[in-house]
Amino acid sequence: MRADAVADGAEGHRGSIGVVQGTALYIAAVLGTGLLVLPGVAAAAAGPASVLSVIVVLVLSIPLAGTFGALAARYPDPGGVASYVRRALGPTASRMTGYWFYFGVCAGTPVVAVLGGEYIAAVGGIDRAGIPIIALTIIALALAANLFGVRIAGWVQFVLTGLLLAVVVGVVAVALPAVEPARFSPFLPHGWGGVGTAVLLFVWAFAGWEVGTHISAEFREPRRVIPIATTIALVVTGASYLLLQIATVGVVGASAGEGAVPLLTLASAVAPGVGPIAVGAVAAIVSLGVLNAYLAAFGKLGASLARNGDLPRWFERGADPGTVPRRALVLTLCVGLVYFGFMLWSGLDLEPFILIHTSNMVAIYAAGMLSAVLILPRRTAGWWMAVVATVLSIGLLVLAGGNLLPSVLLAAIAVAVTGWRRVRGRARGSAPSA
Repeated sequence: MRADAVADGAEGHRGSIGVVQGTALYIAAVLGTGLLVLPGVAAAAAGPASVLSVIVVLVLSIPLAGTFGALAARYPDPGGVASYVRRALGPTASRMTGYWFYFGVCAGTPVVAVLGGEYIAAVGGIDRAGIPIIALTIIALALAANLFGVRIAGWVQFVLTGLLLAVVVGVVAVALPAVEPARFSPFLPHGWGGVGTAVLLFVWAFAGWEVGTHISAEFREPRRVIPIATTIALVVTGASYLLLQIATVGVVGASAGEGAVPLLTLASAVAPGVGPIAVGAVAAIVSLGVLNAYLAAFGKLGASLARNGDLPRWFERGADPGTVPRRALVLTLCVGLVYFGFMLWSGLDLEPFILIHTSNMVAIYAAGMLSAVLILPRRTAGWWMAVVATVLSIGLLVLAGGNLLPSVLLAAIAVAVTGWRRVRGRARGSAPSA
């Protein structure tokens, strides 16, 4: 579809979100639990070369964030990426995108809960055998908040993320003078394959740029505000992850990936006493806040998928604004508990589930960037960024390799649903539906 055939909903719109609020929302969306775990697991995967993985993903984020900013500014639509995919590639591709979000990205739900449990257990001196109970408690609290229609206000979540960022800045400021160059040798202990794994892991860290597409209609002067907010947030988040990775490798060294709470390990090394307590307390609260937001989003997405016929209609209740999607939330809980069961079986190994989460995000981003190439006006700055981001996203798909198996399976299910709906439509004598 030609971009000029689409009504430009951004023109003349007057929302309430300005530059300061928009920047805060983007920073809150991108920062969060990634700060708690990724420096350690990336260091374990790639050693000192994990610093390169941060740089690679940061470079990828520039055209990615820019493209989402262009889409959000030009086509305000709460459907976000799936709506752009539907516009450019059709309903089946949009269904794939919805399934990747709902059933694939959902692998991150138990990761967030276990992260909170790890930090609570570490600060409280609780045996690791109690972590599953703590994690389930965090999930239960977040689920209860959503089932009863309670929400943690966006500004509260931003304050919590801001507190975590402030703690990280404090730890990094103390840690950087203690960095030892000798800890960066050997630089590539696991080869370039380790760097590739670390790149995929850090997709978790930089996921969140699509958030503006869902709330774009709420921005004041979106064509001016969104690019500014995106740029500021990109600089802040990129610098935070890069400096934290340098500090983690340079201070903790080869043992950075051995513990379950790498940020706590770094805080203990440079600020014993108060550092670990501050990190642990804020980390636990942020984990609960992030999970609350995750469940709210997944619940609405599940109800929306049901309304479109992509899930059984029984889960549709709660899709309307202001209503609570309790049935879809229960389904989300079931999906999350399946992942949680596999995580327990693996001995609380987070890396495979982070990779499932990030691989589905890569698939979503590839579909979104390709759609942007097709619907954004040609030869504009946004279109050129979309072209670059599409190429880079395809490169990430290749890098993901076997980790894309869940995404491929979900795509096959989406195609099967299309076939089933068409057969049903013919049987009823109606027009085939995709």
